Amino acid sequence: MISSTTFWRTVISGFIATFVMMMIAFVQGGMGLPTLDIGHILKESFNQVHSGEPYSILWGNIAFYIMGIILSLIWVAFLAAKIPGNWFVQGLIYGFIISLIAGGVVSPLITAAAGDPIGIFYSDSWAPMALIIAGLIMHLGYGIVLTLCLKYAGVDMKRK
Repeated sequence: MISSTTFWRTVISGFIATFVMMMIAFVQGGMGLPTLDIGHILKESFNQVHSGEPYSILWGNIAFYIMGIILSLIWVAFLAAKIPGNWFVQGLIYGFIISLIAGGVVSPLITAAAGDPIGIFYSDSWAPMALIIAGLIMHLGYGIVLTLCLKYAGVDMKRK
């Protein structure tokens, strides 16, 4: 069980890490990688099942931030004490794990629901390797920023 202080520090750290991940996703376009607008993808997925477009980009971005915060809570509650290394190594490992799950499960399901399936690990997309690299960079950024924020927030991640 985590304390309320740990909970709120984790939520804030998850919010910050998600913001950084979103900025990395946008900046990648300047590096020749695909620009990934996850909020837009989620909005399109939500609207695919409705006539008209009841959901705006705001709802897609809210869902994106909620997922980022949930990932931070999962890290603190279940994984941090089991993954070896300092905050940087742990951030890299968690970012890599998230990237594997995103490319193998989450992205194929969300894009299929949005009506434009891209396949497992983006295999049916216009640039699978570029999307794998872009996804990996943004998730590594999330993991590193999350563990750094948690370290400076004083969240004990080595609990038993």
